[in-house]
Amino acid sequence: MGDLSSMVPAGLVDVLSALIPPVVVATVFCAFVIKLLRREMAPRRMDGSLVSGDSAESAGADASAASVTGAADDASITRSGERAESDGR
Repeated sequence: MGDLSSMVPAGLVDVLSALIPPVVVATVFCAFVIKLLRREMAPRRMDGSLVSGDSAESAGADASAASVTGAADDASITRSGERAESDGR
């Protein structure tokens, strides 16, 4: 078994070698978009944390503590019984 180019036509080798880089780039791009969409469309609680993120929550609790605290402070205003400014309009 020798060189692959001796078994296939010369034009086909040129076409395949020209198509491989765009296919690799498109595959990486699609994988990134799918990963991003899955993360953004995941079910979330009212405070913004992931529903199924119990194990991830313990690992990244320090990083997301500030954002969760800010969301809880904003939510406590509407829970105290007062209406938001836009409710009366």
